[in-house]
Formats: sequence, structure tokens, C-alpha cells
Amino acid sequence: MTPSVEEFVTRYGGIYEHSPWVAEAAAAKVSAADDVERIAAVMAECVDTAPDERQLELIRAHPDLAGRAQVAGELTSDSTSEQASAGLDQCTPGEFDRFQELNRRYHEKFGFPFVLAVRGRGRAEILACFEKRLGNDSATEFKTAIAEIHKIARLRLQAAENADG
Repeated sequence: MTPSVEEFVTRYGGIYEHSPWVAEAAAAKVSAADDVERIAAVMAECVDTAPDERQLELIRAHPDLAGRAQVAGELTSDSTSEQASAGLDQCTPGEFDRFQELNRRYHEKFGFPFVLAVRGRGRAEILACFEKRLGNDSATEFKTAIAEIHKIARLRLQAAENADG
């Protein structure tokens, strides 16, 4: 049996940051018997086939790493957990300043926030990824951001499944 669009969006609407449209698009393509991998693949396909403007909106829905939203306590619960798991809530003043500088440079160059699946990574590794990706061209970085968003979504789906199971 296929869940209703409303049921699917209620359960999975937050998997892609502030973008319930992904769950809405995927709802008719999955059944209640589908596993996390199938749901992740269908949701990823919905993003990958969306117009570039819609994908850009999705990238821009993500917060800066160790950014103002974190300091102000304005992150989603998933983003808060993910950033805390990487120690981004424990930055030294120097690390915090470095993140702010890299966030600024990244936004200036690409027009959207740096997106990285940070769970399981440390601050030094994240900063190194940040530095490296600043050397990318816009098309490469757009594709990389979408790929990282898919990784985040898969991790969120797995966490939700583990919490339910």
C-alpha cells in the first residue's frame, strides 16, 4: 500500500532541509514496504530531475557551518545534531573565525552556502574540505553540494528508521 502524500510528507518532509517538496514529489513513487535505500533513491531522483532553480533553492535552504544560525539557536534539530556531532558547537575562537571567513568567501564565490555531510568528521577535516572546495568552479561545486545534500538525506533517513525500528 502506498502512503498518502500527507502521511509521507509528515514522516519525511524534513529529510531535505526546509524542502518538503522533495517528499511531496517522492510520495507517489514509494510504497509502505519500501526500505530506506529505496526511499533515499527515489527522493534523490526527485531532486536530480528538478529544475536547476529548484535545486539552487534546496542548496540555499542549508545553514552555514558554525554560522550565525547555530549561534542563535535557529538550526533545525537535525542540523543542530549533525553540527554538534562534528564538534562545530565547540569551536575555538580561532576556528569559529576561520569558519566565518570561509563561509563569507564561499558565499561570495558561489552564491550559496557550503554544504557538507559533517556527521563523523572533525573540525580540521571540515575546514580542509572547505578550503579545497573553494578552488572548484561553480558547476562542479553545484553538483558537489547536491551530492552532499543526498548524503545528508540518506543519513537522516537511516537515523529516522533506526529511531522507529
